[in-house]
Amino acid sequence: MTVLGLMSGTSLDGLDLALCSFEPTESGYSYQILASTTVAFTPDWKDRLNNVKNATALEYFGLNSLFGKYIANEVNAFVNENSPKPNAIASHGHTVFHQPASGFSTQLGCGATIAAHTGITTVCDFRSLDVANGGQGAPLVPIGDKLLFGAYDACLNIGGIANLSFDDKNGNRLAYDICEANMLLNFLAETTGKAYDKNGDLARVGNLNAALLTNLNQQDYYTQSGAKSIGREWFEKNILPLVASQSIGVNDLLATATEHVAQIIAVELTTKNIKNVLVTGGGTFNTFLIEKIKSKTNCELIIPENRIVDFKEALIFAFLGYLRLQQKTNALKSVTGAAQNSCGGAVYLA
Repeated sequence: MTVLGLMSGTSLDGLDLALCSFEPTESGYSYQILASTTVAFTPDWKDRLNNVKNATALEYFGLNSLFGKYIANEVNAFVNENSPKPNAIASHGHTVFHQPASGFSTQLGCGATIAAHTGITTVCDFRSLDVANGGQGAPLVPIGDKLLFGAYDACLNIGGIANLSFDDKNGNRLAYDICEANMLLNFLAETTGKAYDKNGDLARVGNLNAALLTNLNQQDYYTQSGAKSIGREWFEKNILPLVASQSIGVNDLLATATEHVAQIIAVELTTKNIKNVLVTGGGTFNTFLIEKIKSKTNCELIIPENRIVDFKEALIFAFLGYLRLQQKTNALKSVTGAAQNSCGGAVYLA
């Protein structure tokens, strides 16, 4: 089966599209990324996605439909240039509200609209069933880590949020969000007019602020055990006020924030006794951040080819869509804390 995976991450860098093929094997599943691209969000779309949290209910649902049409248009352009035509689309959507404790996690980008405007069966809303079962609805990528990238001790994704997945001694997959990552670093870089801190160059020439570093490191979330996840709401409530209250220069803020992210990640790799980890996500290209993490742990960081770095999440959401259409488990209770494993995702048949 060929599935077009779509991912819009919390770092607001754009819409990832990955056309993937899957088939079962004796030991699990094989995959290929047949074609891929990232469509950068225009300033207008960035602004809309960043501020939709403040919208009225009417505005929210209007934008949900509009973003669905935007996605459909990008899919149609992609499908016209690449073959084969996918059997299905698996769209993560753009997370706006992630509040599993309150019983919901919402992603913008109407799946019905995508199906109607592309003529391709669309799977979306992957998180709601797990949340309804008492789970965090996140992270969902770990089942793909286990079944597609099981050769590594663990998988680390450094995107807007950094998350880690690995098997415990009994072979159960565990995973959780570690800390905010590019969500914070990009926010600070944008104050200089840059979309992100390329290679960590701004952070590299900055100076650490010890008081800020201590405050960043002392978030209660980092010491919580069990299934846990964070979203933009947590970031805006707990992290943004700490950096916004500082009167130091942006390079110093970036140096301190990079050190903070590196420390929190390295502690997790070390305390979980992980020997090697596959590292993906946009943060992989932040060479200063990677150097910092390496200096703080004996765990081997393995960075794959750029296509895997860039499109692993889109690949795995394509895989989650594949599993949903095969009516197989695609959310693990050992990861999310749900009452049971589930096969999540709303399906709109075209």
